Amino acid sequence: MQRTLSRGVWRPSPFVVASAALHLAAGVAILARPRFWPLSLSAVIADHLVLTAAGLWPRSRLLGSNWTRLPPAAAARGEVAITIDDGPDPEVTPRVLSVLKSHGASASFFCVGSRVQRHPELAREIQSQGHTVENHSYRHAHSFSLSGPGSIHAEIERAQECIEARVGTRPRFFRAPAGLRNPFLDPVLARLQLQLASWTRRGFDTVNGDVASVHRRLTRGLRGGDILLLHDGNAARVRGSGAPLILEVLPRLLDSVAEASLRPVTLRAALD
Repeated sequence: MQRTLSRGVWRPSPFVVASAALHLAAGVAILARPRFWPLSLSAVIADHLVLTAAGLWPRSRLLGSNWTRLPPAAAARGEVAITIDDGPDPEVTPRVLSVLKSHGASASFFCVGSRVQRHPELAREIQSQGHTVENHSYRHAHSFSLSGPGSIHAEIERAQECIEARVGTRPRFFRAPAGLRNPFLDPVLARLQLQLASWTRRGFDTVNGDVASVHRRLTRGLRGGDILLLHDGNAARVRGSGAPLILEVLPRLLDSVAEASLRPVTLRAALD
C-alpha cells in the first residue's frame, strides 16, 4: 500500500533505521573488541552498497515513501496517472496540451524549476487546462543523487518557490532527476511536505525513437493504479519523421487507456 509523508514529520523507513543501528553497532564493536574491526568494517561497507543500490533503483521504497502506483482507492476506481517530465518545453508542451484536451484527459507535469522561470506563461497554461505542475528540481542536475542534505534542500525548495510564484500553487509531489536519489532526500521531502513519486512503468522515451516499442512498454499489463512516465522536455525524436516522440505515443496511449475502461487523473486527484 502506498503511503504519504506526515506533514513536516520525517519517519525513517525500517531499512534506514536498521542501517543506522548497524553503523552504531559496528562502532561499538570496534571500540569494545578491536580485533573484530575487519568484520565490522565489512558490514558497514555492505550496508553502504545496499544504500547506493536503493538510490539507483527509482522504484525502491527502502529509503522512504515512494509512489510506484496510485493508492488502492484510486486503483479500484480504474484511475491511472500519466506523468510528463522535464518541461515545460515551448515547442512540445503546447502540442501535448492539445492532445490531452482532445481526449479529455488530465496529467501531472513534473516541471524543472528553471524552465518554469523561463516559460511562466506555459506553466500557467498547464494548470489552467486542469493539469498539475509538480516539482522536478530546479536545475535537473545529473549530480543530484550525489548531493548532501543542504544542497538537496536548496535545490528542491528553490523549485517549490519558483513554481508557486509563477503558477500560484505549491507542488505536492516530487520526482528526482532520472529517479536517482540518496538517503538524504526523504527527510528533506518531509520538511517540504512533498511526496516522492516514481512510476509503474516507463517507455524510455528520451532515448528510444521507436513509437511502437515505447507504447508497448507503457501498456503491457496496463491496469488501474498505474503511474506512467513520458517526457515533453528532452523527448526522443521519432525515427524517420524527427517529430517529438511523445506527440506520436500519447494519442495511442490515451486510446489504450480508454479501451481498457480506465481514466487518466492527476496524482493529486488520486491522493484526494
